[in-house]
Amino acid sequence: MPHSPLSRRGFLTTSAATLAVAATTHSARADSTAKSVDLTRGPFIYPFHIGEVEAWSISDANSMLGAGLDLMWPVEERPAMKTTMEQHGEPDGGIPLYVNVLVLRRGKEVLLFDAGFGERDNPNMGWLYEGLAAISIAPEQVTAGFLSHAHGDHINGFIREGKPAFPNAAFHVLPAERDFWRSPNPDFSESKRNKKPLPNMIKGARVKFDILEPVTVTLRDGDQLFDGLVSVEAAPGHTAGHCCFRIRSGGEELLHLMDLAHHHLLLFADPNWGIAFDHHPQQAIETRKKYWERAAHAHTRCYGFHLPWPGIGQIVADGHGYRWWPEAWKWVS
Repeated sequence: MPHSPLSRRGFLTTSAATLAVAATTHSARADSTAKSVDLTRGPFIYPFHIGEVEAWSISDANSMLGAGLDLMWPVEERPAMKTTMEQHGEPDGGIPLYVNVLVLRRGKEVLLFDAGFGERDNPNMGWLYEGLAAISIAPEQVTAGFLSHAHGDHINGFIREGKPAFPNAAFHVLPAERDFWRSPNPDFSESKRNKKPLPNMIKGARVKFDILEPVTVTLRDGDQLFDGLVSVEAAPGHTAGHCCFRIRSGGEELLHLMDLAHHHLLLFADPNWGIAFDHHPQQAIETRKKYWERAAHAHTRCYGFHLPWPGIGQIVADGHGYRWWPEAWKWVS
Protein backbone atom coordinates (compact mmCIF):
# COMPACT_ATOMS: atom_id res chain seq x y z
CA MET A 1 0.00 0.00 0.00
CA PRO A 2 1.37 3.48 -0.84
CA HIS A 3 2.08 5.89 1.94
CA SER A 4 3.74 9.19 2.62
CA PRO A 5 6.29 9.82 5.37
CA LEU A 6 5.17 11.75 8.41
CA SER A 7 7.45 12.80 11.22
CA ARG A 8 6.67 11.56 14.71
CA ARG A 9 7.25 15.07 16.01
CA GLY A 10 4.73 16.49 13.52
CA PHE A 11 2.15 13.90 14.41
CA LEU A 12 2.62 14.30 18.14
CA THR A 13 2.38 18.07 17.88
CA THR A 14 -0.87 17.83 15.96
CA SER A 15 -2.23 15.08 18.18
CA ALA A 16 -1.42 17.04 21.31
CA ALA A 17 -3.28 20.03 19.94
CA THR A 18 -6.18 17.84 18.89
CA LEU A 19 -6.47 16.15 22.26
CA ALA A 20 -6.17 19.48 24.01
CA VAL A 21 -9.08 20.79 21.97
CA ALA A 22 -11.10 17.65 22.71
CA ALA A 23 -10.27 17.78 26.39
CA THR A 24 -11.24 21.42 26.79
CA THR A 25 -14.37 21.09 24.71
CA HIS A 26 -16.01 18.46 26.88
CA SER A 27 -16.68 18.92 30.56
CA ALA A 28 -15.27 16.68 33.24
CA ARG A 29 -17.69 14.41 35.03
CA ALA A 30 -17.37 12.71 38.39
CA ASP A 31 -18.23 9.14 39.26
CA SER A 32 -18.20 7.48 42.68
CA THR A 33 -14.43 7.10 42.76
CA ALA A 34 -12.68 9.75 40.65
CA LYS A 35 -13.07 12.60 38.22
CA SER A 36 -12.52 11.88 34.53
CA VAL A 37 -12.81 13.66 31.20
CA ASP A 38 -15.82 12.75 29.11
CA LEU A 39 -14.13 12.31 25.73
CA THR A 40 -17.21 11.88 23.59
CA ARG A 41 -14.95 12.64 20.63
CA GLY A 42 -11.50 11.16 20.26
CA PRO A 43 -8.75 12.41 17.92
CA PHE A 44 -10.31 13.81 14.75
CA ILE A 45 -7.34 15.19 12.81
CA TYR A 46 -5.07 12.94 10.74
CA PRO A 47 -1.94 14.45 9.14
CA PHE A 48 -0.34 12.90 6.07
CA HIS A 49 1.43 13.90 2.87
CA ILE A 50 0.74 13.77 -0.85
CA GLY A 51 4.19 14.08 -2.35
CA GLU A 52 5.51 17.44 -1.22
CA VAL A 53 2.15 18.72 0.02
CA GLU A 54 1.04 18.74 3.64
CA ALA A 55 -2.42 17.23 4.06
CA TRP A 56 -4.92 16.69 6.85
CA SER A 57 -8.14 14.75 7.10
CA ILE A 58 -10.42 16.53 9.56
CA SER A 59 -13.57 14.81 10.76
CA ASP A 60 -16.51 17.21 10.86
CA ALA A 61 -19.19 14.96 12.37
CA ASN A 62 -20.17 11.84 14.20
CA SER A 63 -23.68 10.99 13.06
CA MET A 64 -25.96 8.13 12.07
CA LEU A 65 -28.51 7.80 9.27
CA GLY A 66 -31.26 6.10 11.23
CA ALA A 67 -33.18 4.89 8.17
CA GLY A 68 -30.42 2.37 7.49
CA LEU A 69 -31.08 0.07 4.53
CA ASP A 70 -34.35 1.90 3.81
CA LEU A 71 -32.09 4.51 2.18
CA MET A 72 -30.63 1.93 -0.20
CA TRP A 73 -31.93 1.01 -3.65
CA PRO A 74 -33.17 -1.02 -5.44
CA VAL A 75 -35.70 -2.18 -2.85
CA GLU A 76 -35.62 -5.80 -4.04
CA GLU A 77 -31.88 -5.93 -3.31
CA ARG A 78 -32.19 -4.96 0.35
CA PRO A 79 -32.23 -8.60 1.57
CA ALA A 80 -28.93 -9.15 -0.30
CA MET A 81 -27.56 -5.97 1.25
CA LYS A 82 -28.56 -7.16 4.71
CA THR A 83 -26.86 -10.49 4.10
CA THR A 84 -23.72 -8.72 2.91
CA MET A 85 -23.70 -6.59 6.04
CA GLU A 86 -24.09 -9.65 8.27
CA GLN A 87 -21.33 -11.56 6.47
CA HIS A 88 -18.92 -8.70 7.13
CA GLY A 89 -19.92 -8.19 10.75
CA GLU A 90 -21.50 -4.82 10.10
CA PRO A 91 -24.08 -3.78 12.72
CA ASP A 92 -27.76 -3.86 11.83
CA GLY A 93 -29.70 -0.61 11.98
CA GLY A 94 -28.46 2.84 11.01
CA ILE A 95 -25.75 3.74 8.53
CA PRO A 96 -22.87 5.79 9.98
CA LEU A 97 -22.39 9.19 8.38
CA TYR A 98 -18.71 10.07 8.27
CA VAL A 99 -17.84 13.59 7.12
CA ASN A 100 -14.16 14.00 6.22
CA VAL A 101 -12.77 17.32 5.06
CA LEU A 102 -9.50 17.34 3.12
CA VAL A 103 -7.13 20.24 3.79
CA LEU A 104 -3.93 20.86 1.81
CA ARG A 105 -1.08 23.30 2.39
CA ARG A 106 1.69 24.09 -0.03
CA GLY A 107 3.69 27.17 0.83
CA LYS A 108 1.22 30.00 1.42
CA GLU A 109 -1.60 28.21 -0.37
CA VAL A 110 -4.20 26.48 1.84
CA LEU A 111 -6.86 24.50 0.00
CA LEU A 112 -10.11 23.17 1.42
CA PHE A 113 -12.25 20.51 -0.28
CA ASP A 114 -15.86 20.95 0.88
CA ALA A 115 -16.47 22.39 4.33
CA GLY A 116 -18.84 20.14 6.23
CA PHE A 117 -21.91 21.12 8.23
CA GLY A 118 -20.72 24.45 9.57
CA GLU A 119 -21.58 25.70 13.05
CA ARG A 120 -24.44 23.71 14.58
CA ASP A 121 -26.20 23.43 17.90
CA ASN A 122 -25.54 19.70 17.70
CA PRO A 123 -22.16 19.02 19.40
CA ASN A 124 -21.64 15.99 17.14
CA MET A 125 -21.38 18.17 14.02
CA GLY A 126 -19.39 21.14 12.81
CA TRP A 127 -15.87 20.35 14.01
CA LEU A 128 -13.97 21.74 11.00
CA TYR A 129 -13.24 25.21 12.39
CA GLU A 130 -11.96 23.65 15.60
CA GLY A 131 -9.79 21.27 13.59
CA LEU A 132 -8.26 24.07 11.54
CA ALA A 133 -7.45 26.00 14.71
CA ALA A 134 -5.76 22.91 16.15
CA ILE A 135 -3.36 22.79 13.20
CA SER A 136 -2.79 26.57 13.38
CA ILE A 137 -4.68 27.48 10.22
CA ALA A 138 -6.79 30.60 10.62
CA PRO A 139 -9.84 31.13 8.37
CA GLU A 140 -8.04 34.08 6.77
CA GLN A 141 -5.21 31.79 5.65
CA VAL A 142 -7.42 29.57 3.49
CA THR A 143 -6.83 30.66 -0.11
CA ALA A 144 -9.15 28.31 -2.04
CA GLY A 145 -12.29 26.35 -1.32
CA PHE A 146 -13.53 23.64 -3.68
CA LEU A 147 -17.16 22.50 -3.69
CA SER A 148 -18.09 19.08 -5.04
CA HIS A 149 -21.85 19.73 -4.75
CA ALA A 150 -24.26 21.83 -2.72
CA HIS A 151 -25.78 19.40 -0.23
CA GLY A 152 -25.73 20.92 3.24
CA ASP A 153 -22.99 18.71 4.69
CA HIS A 154 -20.67 20.02 1.97
CA ILE A 155 -21.54 23.69 1.46
CA ASN A 156 -22.76 24.89 4.86
CA GLY A 157 -19.27 25.21 6.34
CA PHE A 158 -18.32 27.76 3.72
CA ILE A 159 -20.71 30.23 5.40
CA ARG A 160 -20.32 31.65 8.89
CA GLU A 161 -22.58 34.28 10.43
CA GLY A 162 -24.03 35.12 7.04
CA LYS A 163 -20.64 35.76 5.41
CA PRO A 164 -17.97 33.66 3.66
CA ALA A 165 -16.28 31.67 6.41
CA PHE A 166 -12.91 31.98 4.67
CA PRO A 167 -12.75 35.65 3.62
CA ASN A 168 -9.62 35.40 1.47
CA ALA A 169 -10.52 32.17 -0.33
CA ALA A 170 -11.75 31.84 -3.89
CA PHE A 171 -14.76 29.52 -4.03
CA HIS A 172 -14.57 26.99 -6.89
CA VAL A 173 -17.61 25.17 -8.30
CA LEU A 174 -18.82 23.68 -11.59
CA PRO A 175 -21.50 25.90 -13.18
CA ALA A 176 -23.80 22.89 -13.65
CA GLU A 177 -24.08 22.60 -9.86
CA ARG A 178 -24.76 26.26 -9.20
CA ASP A 179 -27.22 26.48 -12.12
CA PHE A 180 -29.18 23.46 -10.89
CA TRP A 181 -29.96 25.01 -7.51
CA ARG A 182 -30.69 28.41 -9.02
CA SER A 183 -33.08 27.05 -11.64
CA PRO A 184 -36.79 27.91 -11.14
CA ASN A 185 -37.73 24.30 -10.37
CA PRO A 186 -34.74 22.04 -9.58
CA ASP A 187 -35.62 18.55 -10.83
CA PHE A 188 -35.64 15.85 -8.15
CA SER A 189 -38.08 13.59 -10.03
CA GLU A 190 -35.58 10.71 -10.33
CA SER A 191 -34.29 10.90 -6.77
CA LYS A 192 -35.50 8.40 -4.17
CA ARG A 193 -34.96 10.82 -1.30
CA ASN A 194 -37.65 12.18 0.98
CA LYS A 195 -39.11 15.15 -0.89
CA LYS A 196 -40.48 16.97 2.17
CA PRO A 197 -37.20 18.78 3.08
CA LEU A 198 -36.51 19.86 -0.51
CA PRO A 199 -38.00 23.39 -0.44
CA ASN A 200 -35.80 24.38 2.50
CA MET A 201 -32.78 22.62 0.93
CA ILE A 202 -33.22 24.56 -2.30
CA LYS A 203 -33.74 27.86 -0.50
CA GLY A 204 -30.68 27.27 1.68
CA ALA A 205 -28.43 26.41 -1.26
CA ARG A 206 -29.52 29.51 -3.16
CA VAL A 207 -28.78 31.76 -0.18
CA LYS A 208 -25.32 30.27 0.22
CA PHE A 209 -24.49 30.65 -3.47
CA ASP A 210 -25.60 34.29 -3.28
CA ILE A 211 -23.33 34.94 -0.28
CA LEU A 212 -20.40 33.28 -2.05
CA GLU A 213 -21.05 34.91 -5.43
CA PRO A 214 -18.42 37.69 -5.05
CA VAL A 215 -15.65 35.12 -4.51
CA THR A 216 -16.91 32.40 -6.88
CA VAL A 217 -14.68 30.98 -9.61
CA THR A 218 -16.46 28.69 -12.07
CA LEU A 219 -14.65 25.50 -12.99
CA ARG A 220 -14.65 23.36 -16.11
CA ASP A 221 -14.30 19.62 -16.36
CA GLY A 222 -10.60 18.88 -16.83
CA ASP A 223 -9.34 22.15 -15.34
CA GLN A 224 -5.95 21.97 -13.67
CA LEU A 225 -5.19 24.49 -10.97
CA PHE A 226 -2.19 25.47 -8.85
CA ASP A 227 0.31 24.31 -11.47
CA GLY A 228 -1.33 20.92 -11.83
CA LEU A 229 -1.76 20.24 -8.12
CA VAL A 230 -5.56 19.96 -8.46
CA SER A 231 -7.45 18.46 -11.41
CA VAL A 232 -11.21 18.80 -11.67
CA GLU A 233 -13.28 15.84 -12.90
CA ALA A 234 -17.03 16.06 -13.52
CA ALA A 235 -18.67 13.03 -11.90
CA PRO A 236 -22.42 13.58 -12.35
CA GLY A 237 -25.26 11.53 -10.97
CA HIS A 238 -25.22 12.26 -7.29
CA THR A 239 -26.05 15.80 -8.40
CA ALA A 240 -25.94 17.44 -11.82
CA GLY A 241 -22.66 19.22 -11.12
CA HIS A 242 -21.05 16.77 -8.73
CA CYS A 243 -17.30 16.52 -9.25
CA CYS A 244 -14.24 14.73 -7.95
CA PHE A 245 -10.75 16.13 -7.48
CA ARG A 246 -7.41 14.53 -8.26
CA ILE A 247 -4.39 15.78 -6.31
CA ARG A 248 -0.88 15.26 -7.75
CA SER A 249 2.42 16.19 -6.14
CA GLY A 250 5.95 14.81 -6.20
CA GLY A 251 4.98 11.77 -8.26
CA GLU A 252 2.13 10.86 -5.88
CA GLU A 253 -1.61 11.04 -6.42
CA LEU A 254 -4.79 11.15 -4.34
CA LEU A 255 -8.24 10.86 -5.91
CA HIS A 256 -10.96 12.56 -3.87
CA LEU A 257 -14.11 10.49 -4.43
CA MET A 258 -16.45 12.97 -2.73
CA ASP A 259 -19.99 11.46 -2.74
CA LEU A 260 -19.47 8.55 -5.10
CA ALA A 261 -19.76 6.36 -1.98
CA HIS A 262 -21.74 6.84 1.22
CA HIS A 263 -20.87 3.47 2.75
CA HIS A 264 -17.58 1.58 2.93
CA LEU A 265 -19.21 -1.78 2.12
CA LEU A 266 -22.54 -1.41 0.31
CA LEU A 267 -21.46 1.02 -2.40
CA PHE A 268 -18.48 -1.18 -3.27
CA ALA A 269 -19.77 -4.74 -2.90
CA ASP A 270 -22.21 -4.14 -5.76
CA PRO A 271 -21.80 -0.88 -7.68
CA ASN A 272 -25.37 -1.33 -8.99
CA TRP A 273 -26.65 -0.51 -5.51
CA GLY A 274 -27.36 3.12 -4.81
CA ILE A 275 -28.48 5.48 -2.08
CA ALA A 276 -31.59 7.67 -1.96
CA PHE A 277 -29.58 10.91 -1.91
CA ASP A 278 -28.54 10.54 -5.57
CA HIS A 279 -30.42 12.98 -7.82
CA HIS A 280 -30.00 10.77 -10.89
CA PRO A 281 -29.60 7.18 -9.63
CA GLN A 282 -28.75 5.44 -12.89
CA GLN A 283 -26.22 8.09 -13.88
CA ALA A 284 -24.66 7.85 -10.41
CA ILE A 285 -24.28 4.07 -10.86
CA GLU A 286 -22.62 4.50 -14.25
CA THR A 287 -20.23 7.12 -12.88
CA ARG A 288 -19.38 4.97 -9.86
CA LYS A 289 -18.67 1.91 -12.03
CA LYS A 290 -16.31 3.93 -14.21
CA TYR A 291 -14.38 5.30 -11.25
CA TRP A 292 -14.22 2.00 -9.36
CA GLU A 293 -12.89 0.12 -12.40
CA ARG A 294 -10.21 2.71 -13.18
CA ALA A 295 -9.11 3.20 -9.59
CA ALA A 296 -8.90 -0.54 -8.93
CA HIS A 297 -6.92 -1.16 -12.11
CA ALA A 298 -4.46 1.67 -11.39
CA HIS A 299 -4.20 0.98 -7.62
CA THR A 300 -5.03 4.63 -7.05
CA ARG A 301 -4.81 6.03 -3.56
CA CYS A 302 -8.26 7.46 -2.79
CA TYR A 303 -9.98 9.66 -0.25
CA GLY A 304 -13.67 9.41 0.66
CA PHE A 305 -15.77 12.19 2.13
CA HIS A 306 -18.23 9.70 3.66
CA LEU A 307 -15.91 6.74 4.28
CA PRO A 308 -14.59 5.80 7.73
CA TRP A 309 -12.20 8.49 8.99
CA PRO A 310 -9.54 9.34 8.02
CA GLY A 311 -10.99 8.19 4.69
CA ILE A 312 -7.78 7.13 2.91
CA GLY A 313 -7.53 3.82 1.07
CA GLN A 314 -7.76 1.93 -2.19
CA ILE A 315 -10.52 0.31 -4.21
CA VAL A 316 -9.83 -3.37 -4.79
CA ALA A 317 -11.60 -5.62 -7.31
CA ASP A 318 -13.41 -8.48 -5.55
CA GLY A 319 -15.30 -10.94 -7.78
CA HIS A 320 -18.14 -9.09 -9.51
CA GLY A 321 -17.77 -6.16 -7.16
CA TYR A 322 -15.17 -4.24 -5.20
CA ARG A 323 -13.88 -3.67 -1.68
CA TRP A 324 -12.79 -0.53 0.11
CA TRP A 325 -9.34 -1.27 1.54
CA PRO A 326 -8.46 1.36 4.16
CA GLU A 327 -4.88 2.49 4.36
CA ALA A 328 -3.16 1.64 7.65
CA TRP A 329 -2.17 4.63 9.73
CA LYS A 330 1.56 5.15 9.36
CA TRP A 331 4.17 7.15 11.26
CA VAL A 332 7.94 7.25 10.97
CA SER A 333 10.45 8.25 13.64
